[in-house]
Amino acid sequence: MSFDSEWSQLKADAAGRQSTHTRLNQTVADGGGGTGAGSTGEGGSTDLVVHQDDLGAVGHEAFVLHGRLQKAADIAGAGADKDGVGSSMQAAKALSDHNFAMGEELSTTVSVWSSQVKTVLQMCAHISNHLDYSKKRHAEDDAAIAASLRHRDGSAVSVSEISELVK
Repeated sequence: MSFDSEWSQLKADAAGRQSTHTRLNQTVADGGGGTGAGSTGEGGSTDLVVHQDDLGAVGHEAFVLHGRLQKAADIAGAGADKDGVGSSMQAAKALSDHNFAMGEELSTTVSVWSSQVKTVLQMCAHISNHLDYSKKRHAEDDAAIAASLRHRDGSAVSVSEISELVK
């Protein structure tokens, strides 16, 4: 039996028995853990399940959110004049020039807001980039493993041969 046909048969058998799930090599101590969402208990619920499509969707949403947030939340740059000073900071300066304490407070508010927006933007970029990297890295790992499971003549190593190597 060739590797491809043996592998296909094993995958079909596994798919028929159960859905994909994560299994820990230990049991939950008495009184600890639980059987709710995200844990495996007597109810048979699965642990963490992530598919490539899921990662791609989350990464894409983080990318879209980054773009929308960058445009919509920029109060420091909104209504910028020829010097690049936004309307909120222009108002803060005008209020301060007329001895209103509110001018300094508005300036502080714009600074804090801008700092917080930058933090959220960095988080979105980090999520998007990390998930893109993870997908690419796992694909590279899969390709390396597939290449290492070949005989010198290029033919695939059978599942039974791999089982013998693991024993």
